Amino acid sequence: MSSDMEPLDMHPLDMEPLRVALAGVGAVGLKVAAALQEGIAGLSLAAASAHDRPRARERLLNVGADVPVVPIEELEPYADLLVECAPAALLPAIARPFLAKGKVVVVLSAGALLANMDLVDLAREKGGRIIVPTGALLGLDAVVAAAEGKIQSVRMITRKPVRGLSGAPFLAENGIDIATITAPMRIFSGSPREAAVGFPANLNVAVALGLAGTGVDDTRLEIWADPSLERNTHTVEVVSESASFTMSIANVPSENPRTGRITALSVIACLRKLRAPLQVGT
Repeated sequence: MSSDMEPLDMHPLDMEPLRVALAGVGAVGLKVAAALQEGIAGLSLAAASAHDRPRARERLLNVGADVPVVPIEELEPYADLLVECAPAALLPAIARPFLAKGKVVVVLSAGALLANMDLVDLAREKGGRIIVPTGALLGLDAVVAAAEGKIQSVRMITRKPVRGLSGAPFLAENGIDIATITAPMRIFSGSPREAAVGFPANLNVAVALGLAGTGVDDTRLEIWADPSLERNTHTVEVVSESASFTMSIANVPSENPRTGRITALSVIACLRKLRAPLQVGT
């Protein structure tokens, strides 16, 4: 959303559609593009960027999106709002130009934010905004509400199929071989901050949970590799002065085994709220 955004008293029907750019046209980006083409009130897909631009353009055309596919550094002028669904290492290069112009960035690589908190400072200085959608987790509304009071503890246990964890830097650095395990194996215990480094493509949900609740250093996290599973599962246990609750979710993988199908749907739901006359949830 640019700094010359519409007055707050303008009726939604009179507003120009927000131009949306996608950084990444993989499992998540393509689903979001399709939803924008089908219609999200007050939003329109304007451009995209991807490592393989010819392939990305072909994928977008397959869902009816005939938009420019440009290098990352050329993306900002095309849009008011950016959806980042790219490799975590690219977050600063993707987000910084938009935030510097006071625009909105929807960030899926929440783990990468921890090493680039200057992006939050930039958003504050320039009037931009960073939105971290719920993604593949659940119940972040309840955690955010509980955090308005006092939370005693937050614990998360993640269990994933072996293929969903393969290639994680933490495994290679610690000599952990999960390729042939026949029973569930705990491969990590620590904080979301530590997990964001060792599992950059896997645990953005844990970082989102930490940011929503007691912080990324005080949230406890376990990661298990389970050869019997077909779905990524997350269980969250919260104890607070207002409520104690346990939440579990088992996500159906997308074409990318590290990403659940619900992640893209969460982004789409987030986008729908931006111009919705009724918003349900915190």
